[in-house]
Amino acid sequence: MELIQDWVPALYLVAAVSFVIGLKGLSGPDTAVAGNRIAALGMLLAVVATAATKDFQAYGAAGLAVTVAAIAVGSVIGIVSGMRIQMTAMPQMVALFNGLGGGASAIVASLEYIQGGDVRAWGGMLSTALGLLIGGVTLSGSLVAFAKLQGILSGRAYKYPGQIPVTIAVVVVSLVLTVLMVGRAAGVLPATGPLVMWALALMALVLGVVLVMPIGGADMPVVIALLNSYSGLAAAMAGLILENQLLVVAGMLVGASGVILTQLMSKAMNRSLTNILFGGVGAGAGTVVARRGDDTRNVRELTAEDAAILLGYAQDVIVVPGYGLAVAQAQHAVRDLADLLEARGVNVRYAIHPVAGRMPGHMNVLLAEANVPYEKLKDMDEINEDFKHTDVALVIGANDVTNPAARTDKGSPIYGMPILNVDQAKNVIVIKRSMRSGFAGIDNELYLDPKTGMLFGDAKAAVEKVIAELKKAA
Repeated sequence: MELIQDWVPALYLVAAVSFVIGLKGLSGPDTAVAGNRIAALGMLLAVVATAATKDFQAYGAAGLAVTVAAIAVGSVIGIVSGMRIQMTAMPQMVALFNGLGGGASAIVASLEYIQGGDVRAWGGMLSTALGLLIGGVTLSGSLVAFAKLQGILSGRAYKYPGQIPVTIAVVVVSLVLTVLMVGRAAGVLPATGPLVMWALALMALVLGVVLVMPIGGADMPVVIALLNSYSGLAAAMAGLILENQLLVVAGMLVGASGVILTQLMSKAMNRSLTNILFGGVGAGAGTVVARRGDDTRNVRELTAEDAAILLGYAQDVIVVPGYGLAVAQAQHAVRDLADLLEARGVNVRYAIHPVAGRMPGHMNVLLAEANVPYEKLKDMDEINEDFKHTDVALVIGANDVTNPAARTDKGSPIYGMPILNVDQAKNVIVIKRSMRSGFAGIDNELYLDPKTGMLFGDAKAAVEKVIAELKKAA
């Protein structure tokens, strides 16, 4: 056993490298599976190495039994969740797992405080307080995000009088409680006892709720990325508390990648993080903003046969997937439609907006599941200029990310957000269940464009009808 203990630092290093390689692998669909497996093996190695440390050995056989049981239970939950979860519910699962990670870090911090009291060094107490604060915020904030995405709570932005002062007050109280804990450990403040620790835990949970509740569904991809960052930072604090270098490294990797992703998502929406957190964009799906009284434009409705004719005679088609595609599980039907069009000599590509869906990369994962070639998935910046030369843009469920009001209407809540230039295509087909608005809660000007045709219905069923019409004409 002593020989294994001597190898623990080396095993930790190998595990840390595997995490980096795993993250790198997740950057593309061709390497994502391998990257995920490498990172998972690295985590298993980290657990085994930790079980060989002297601190762990002090718990004896009972500690080992509890650890093995925990790994078994967690593995079963993970496998069952991964196999049964629908792709439409993936954002909810990510939000929930973020919350559980933050909650675990908060539990570590609270247990370490209970065991050691407030007599530890101020540096250790600072890590404990921050782990409790960040972990609690991550837990409650992620649960709110989960509830909004799952439909348990409305996806709208909950605004109330005095929202910002209340949020600031909760932040200030949390910081004061943190100072009290650290000040006692540093010997400059009187003893506080466990009451302050429990008060900080409560304020952390409240802070998570007041931060996420005012954020609308349109901003949920950014929220998920930010909460992912929080969970990593909370894990890093837990690593400092436990003096486990690998946990610090793993937490900082997650925290840093989450911050980078949050910045990229904010840039894609042309909004600051402060505006996202406090702007409250998103009235919730189904809220329709009335058109001007002098607006006499009409919506042009298409049949499946009309859509098939437009697509069949096109030379270049760009598919714009959105959350409606995910809800209907239409990715396989869309792939079948693309195969049919390509067999007729049509060039088919896919335009992916950074915030399409309910989480970063949602559309990429969905289309990869249907074996859509990765080289056909084009980022917004890469394909936007091509819309003006495109015969047909086929929009499936995407709403806010195709709304021309983002360019022209300074009063719109999405004004300034980069959008896909769908309105510049020669013809536009929009497959949508109804005229209900997206999560930003505003009408889409694209639907009133004379060259836009609306094919109403479930995305999968509508695409299958178009496929049937194309086959008839073959």
